[in-house]
Amino acid sequence: MTVNTTPVSAGQALATLKSLWDAQKEHGIKVSSMMWGRPGIGKTQVAEQLANYIGGKLYDVRLTTIDTSDLRGLPYYDHDTKTTMWYRPEDLPNDSAPAVLFLDELSSAPAHIQPTVYGLLQERRVGQHKIPDNVIIVAAGNGVADGAVAYEMGTAIADRLIHLQVVASPEDWIKNFAVPANLHPAVIAFVKTAPQHFETTEACMKQDNLIACTPRSWERVSQLMKSIKDPKVRRIAVAGTIGDAVASDFFMVADDLEATVQVLEMLKKPRKDRMAMVPANMFGLNAMTFGLVGAADSENILQVMEVFADLADTKTFLAGRSETDRKELAKQPLKELATYGMESLMTKIIADQKMIEKVIVSDIYRQYTAERKAAGLE
Repeated sequence: MTVNTTPVSAGQALATLKSLWDAQKEHGIKVSSMMWGRPGIGKTQVAEQLANYIGGKLYDVRLTTIDTSDLRGLPYYDHDTKTTMWYRPEDLPNDSAPAVLFLDELSSAPAHIQPTVYGLLQERRVGQHKIPDNVIIVAAGNGVADGAVAYEMGTAIADRLIHLQVVASPEDWIKNFAVPANLHPAVIAFVKTAPQHFETTEACMKQDNLIACTPRSWERVSQLMKSIKDPKVRRIAVAGTIGDAVASDFFMVADDLEATVQVLEMLKKPRKDRMAMVPANMFGLNAMTFGLVGAADSENILQVMEVFADLADTKTFLAGRSETDRKELAKQPLKELATYGMESLMTKIIADQKMIEKVIVSDIYRQYTAERKAAGLE
């Protein structure tokens, strides 16, 4: 059965769920949602980000690993009333604190669980156990055609949900997840410049390959790149995460970046010497951009801003490079990269009071705001 709704990125799904939470708080509208998407597309991360947004706890319930009693609770006999009562399960929220009840793998849940789930989605209760008003309910699952264990969803439960078809979007993932989460710059640069390798589940299924690239697997590659120092072991682990062919392409880039992109060393140099360290190829420029954003803190934020300001001054920047570099760099979107880097920095600065206090009194910030006003952006 087709999920006949508009495909959305993970960022759009998160924005929709945030709006549904706001509507629930302001207007008392209590609706449950269902995120559909291939394995590893980022549904769990969306639920985690939603919990952060509302300032509450995430109750992550995996419906394929539980029994009915795990939701309904266990019975006991009340001798005073001569009735059977139920102990409330700990996996369900039970106080006034904001919370996200995340019912994962709904489309893979066995049939005997589904009637209990109906009550949660429609009536916000299981037996006598009511879900508090300050809880938003979000379900997630894979479709039958996604290569995962899944069953067709009946109309009785489908009618109880707002359906969100989440699809892979490299740009959305980079902006809303990879950069804020400070993923390894080589991963972000590779996805940015080779987006065809971002999500390869369908292609791998057609080729009968087990290992595919997904947003989740790229997050794992970042963790491996940061934590495993032995190059041989790291290559084996990465190949086992994204497949041998893509891993080979990735390490051609990652090895080159490791040799040429030295972000921390760049920031230590005098301003006039930094531009000589800017790489000339697109992979390197992307890695430098994301590496600078990731490395920015209250101590070096002004130096990072200077790098992006100097990168945007294309004429002056290119004048100091070799003829070979000038030809190569002239092909690259230097101003666009500088703008992207500065905008990403501003997002990071807004969330850090120490950086705000340092930046707003600086000459480089005054120059930045003046240029934005001149361009009609303020």
